[in-house]
Amino acid sequence: MNPSSADDLRITRTEPIESPATLLAELPLSPAARAGVVAARTAIGEILSGRDQRLLCVVGPCSIHDVAAAREYAGRLRRLADELSGQLLVVMRVYFAKPRTTVGWKGLINDPDLNGSFDIGTGLRLARHLLVDLAELGLPAGTEFLDPVTPHYLADAVAWGAIGARTVESQLHREVASGLPMPVGFKNATSGSVKVAVDALVAAREPHRFVGATAAGEVAVMTTAGNPHTHLILRGGTEGTNFGQGEVAEAVSMLTARRLEPRLMVDCSHGNSGRDAERQPAVAREIAARFAAGEPGLMGLMLESHLVAGRQSLAGNQPLRYGQSITDACLGWDDTEALLRHVAALVAQR
Repeated sequence: MNPSSADDLRITRTEPIESPATLLAELPLSPAARAGVVAARTAIGEILSGRDQRLLCVVGPCSIHDVAAAREYAGRLRRLADELSGQLLVVMRVYFAKPRTTVGWKGLINDPDLNGSFDIGTGLRLARHLLVDLAELGLPAGTEFLDPVTPHYLADAVAWGAIGARTVESQLHREVASGLPMPVGFKNATSGSVKVAVDALVAAREPHRFVGATAAGEVAVMTTAGNPHTHLILRGGTEGTNFGQGEVAEAVSMLTARRLEPRLMVDCSHGNSGRDAERQPAVAREIAARFAAGEPGLMGLMLESHLVAGRQSLAGNQPLRYGQSITDACLGWDDTEALLRHVAALVAQR
């Protein structure tokens, strides 16, 4: 790089990585796995439309930092999901990127070695390998999308996508969602604003044109058709929770007024749990009971869960505890299993 170049004064290094097409050829989905992903997307769409009366449950770690622990978690969740499939459609939360209010560890793709080395090429390969393994296992996966390029590496193996509270107001993220091949949930803003997310749903359902990259890695103008399977996620905010009956009814009214599907998911973590992971079950049980009673609007819930309860810090020289989150605190597996069984029993009453 020419340090005197006027347009690169703050770019200190560039490192080419393999194209999405190359990685997809190296780690392809089998025909059976691809069919399973498509079937899961279709089933989620049926839940959004109200034709499938099951409850959509997105369950898993706050973020993936250890793919071995994630695979073990997935094996347990797949067995439970099969058992409860009459009442619940379970999608594993498989988040590889951690959007930050300021700074911090940004996720497996950005820093897979957890040491600031930022080996993004390896992070992308680890992420795709895990998603392919889950698809081959027959467990639907859901992830958050943060930029217009990484979907080319991952999206074919993803059954459900999310746009987070920190990016819901971004035009680029709305444009990206308009071209994604799976249903996508938009969270309300960190402030608690639901209108921002409803605006995003309207935008993402429309066609867009924007600058992006192809699977071959070429810069191109991307033209999208719009995504008909978008939905709202209530996650609380700085002012507190927003999953009460009145708040859900208000959100449904806003969706109806904008001619959107009047169905939404409740994130049992974040603002709705006061950032206390142990309060998630109470939220989930209430949502499941109200869903079973036929409350209009409710169609899903989200839980942050891992093999081991709580969280641990990356700071210091202590070895990390296997199966425990390094970002937000999570429910442990035993509590997760018991909770999903309880939720399924409530849904069965519907």
